[in-house]
Amino acid sequence: MAGGAHVEPVTAYIEANVRAWIEAPVIIEGLKDQNERHAHLTPADIDDLDAAWRTEFSSNVRPLIDSVMGSPLSKFLKDKQVASGGVITEIFVIDAKGLSIGESEVSSDYWQGDELKWQKTYLVGPDILFVDRAEKDESTQTLQSQASLTICDPETGQPIGAITVGINLDAL
Repeated sequence: MAGGAHVEPVTAYIEANVRAWIEAPVIIEGLKDQNERHAHLTPADIDDLDAAWRTEFSSNVRPLIDSVMGSPLSKFLKDKQVASGGVITEIFVIDAKGLSIGESEVSSDYWQGDELKWQKTYLVGPDILFVDRAEKDESTQTLQSQASLTICDPETGQPIGAITVGINLDAL
């Protein structure tokens, strides 16, 4: 699936298997709660949180990572990943500031706001699906792509965050 040949099958998989659960209460309520708690964060605060995450990533003491990975949302995402039978390699939900609020696998950074997965979804608006380029994952030796969607408040239709789903292209 070199070039853009992966976009159509990834889009079809997301539409058939993921879109139905991105409005689950655990996701919507988690985003609303974190957006409210993080509304005051400055760019410097976000940099500090991301630096703390990166430090914790290679440490045994991980309060920030543990708070995200131990959440009901992260359990929900992990269950969805497992249920995919190997098609989904990772899932994470990102708040209005670009910060992770739930992850099925621990990512190396906390702030996703500097990446296309957030910039081409949440910042663009509702009903957005962005399928990134295909890349070989060095650790698993599989061809993967990330599909990201804007998550909207079902009551207002306004964007409140984004979700990124890693897809194992060899498993499609």
